[in-house]
Amino acid sequence: MKSSVKTFLSVALFSAAALVGQAQPAFKILVVDVSKLYEGHWQTQEQNAKLEKENQEAAAQLQQLNTEGTALVDQYKELVEQTKSPTLTPEARAKVQADADKKRAEIDSKQNDVNAFQTNTQRGFQQRIKAFRDIMLEQITTVATKIAKDKGATLLLDKYGPSVVGISNILYSDPAYDITDEVMKELNKDRPATPATPMTAPTAAPAPAAAPAATGTAPLITVPGAKK
Repeated sequence: MKSSVKTFLSVALFSAAALVGQAQPAFKILVVDVSKLYEGHWQTQEQNAKLEKENQEAAAQLQQLNTEGTALVDQYKELVEQTKSPTLTPEARAKVQADADKKRAEIDSKQNDVNAFQTNTQRGFQQRIKAFRDIMLEQITTVATKIAKDKGATLLLDKYGPSVVGISNILYSDPAYDITDEVMKELNKDRPATPATPMTAPTAAPAPAAAPAATGTAPLITVPGAKK
């Protein structure tokens, strides 16, 4: 009797293990290049074109502010030279000096305007780039995940996602398991008839955004002989 029970239990456990094994899907890994998808998305290219145009406009505004600042410096220098004239009466020299001091205050104000414009523009660009990138990555992830699931994948990896040492986590993958092109086709199926001209993105890959060129360090409006 005991032998029969043991045999029955062995058969039952074997059958249960077989059922569990059959219930689990076959392990299948697919890879995708998220960076390439981000760069190649038509909306990214369109956004880059807009940012480039606004970047050029910001550069022009920054140049105008610096031109105005330079003009103020020239006026200040002229007033300073006037204070050195031996023909001026004490009263006249005091008035010119007061005008020079007022002009110096205008220069400081203009420099503050330059700094504020630079900081605000840079912050604005970075916030917009990050918000756009987050939306795009969510869209790319959703599409890539759906395609991977439809193909029966149990795991989808970013082909060029950096590891802690700065290299890809995947050193090799068979091209047959790469669905990047298929995902790219799906993402760009609604591309407008006249797509935006591809441009180098400030944040081509989904990484922390760098400040646009126009919002880099602005040249200071310097006053000759003034103490820093």
